[in-house]
Amino acid sequence: MNAAQADKEGFVAFLMRMRAIGIDEKRLIAAIEATPRADFVSGPWQEAIWQDRMLPIACGEAMEGIDLQARALAALDIHEGHRVLEIGTGTGFTAAVIAKLAGRVLTIDRYKRLCAEAQQRFEALGLHNVIVRQGDASQGAAADGPFDRIICWAAFASLPRGFVDQLATGGVMIAAMGEGDGVQTLAKLTKLGSRFEREDICSVRLQPLLEGKAAVL
Repeated sequence: MNAAQADKEGFVAFLMRMRAIGIDEKRLIAAIEATPRADFVSGPWQEAIWQDRMLPIACGEAMEGIDLQARALAALDIHEGHRVLEIGTGTGFTAAVIAKLAGRVLTIDRYKRLCAEAQQRFEALGLHNVIVRQGDASQGAAADGPFDRIICWAAFASLPRGFVDQLATGGVMIAAMGEGDGVQTLAKLTKLGSRFEREDICSVRLQPLLEGKAAVL
């Protein structure tokens, strides 16, 4: 089996897993399919790109499995014209998918190398509605808001109440909450007035959200 066939079969298996849990949103699936996932994963892990597992990336970080990424993005419910904040750029794959669904994406990572490599990938794909920035996003990006959608790929110790004001009315935030060394709960937080309405999605294991930005990498 050549690489193209393996990629196609892996994608089909991923689709079947998503349909089994009720995720079949055509715009989202089309955006994922149109984003060459293999371009966002290093050589040794190419065969695992469509598997439901974390993949090592640069700077000692990890890329979430495709199942979790799709599940979180489905819950985010992105519409055309939405302004989206992503905390944790990683390789840039999810920001690239979001860019195909939203109006504008600001993606922030604490590692300069990850930001630079993601920017190169965005340019290669001709994505001009993504802004990638190295910085500390532990408190969000209030100066750039409000946002219609916020998604964070690291875990908060508790409910991120400080992000309410950074969401537009009716806006949605996807965030994991719980201890960094244990199982956390991924939740959909919908802004209602000055509070969040919470809907739990699934259990996850993500790294804790760190303050500051990396000084070297």
